Amino acid sequence: MSAESALRHRFYVEAVLASVTGILAVATLISREWIEIIFGVDPDGGSGALEVGIVVVLAAATLTFGILARAEWRHAHP
Repeated sequence: MSAESALRHRFYVEAVLASVTGILAVATLISREWIEIIFGVDPDGGSGALEVGIVVVLAAATLTFGILARAEWRHAHP
């Protein structure tokens, strides 16, 4: 069995989630007003605290999904 076919579906899900959360974290750093623009609300009263929290959570999710995807990759490629 080739290494490519040995990769489980889980690897692809984790890799896509790592990419999406990473892109969203960077987008939040670039434009902190996207929540206000999309939803029309200002939940933190303009302080930016919510955006900082979102970046932290997304960065942690990116790291977690990346580590999980790497473990799947290493499992398929001993």
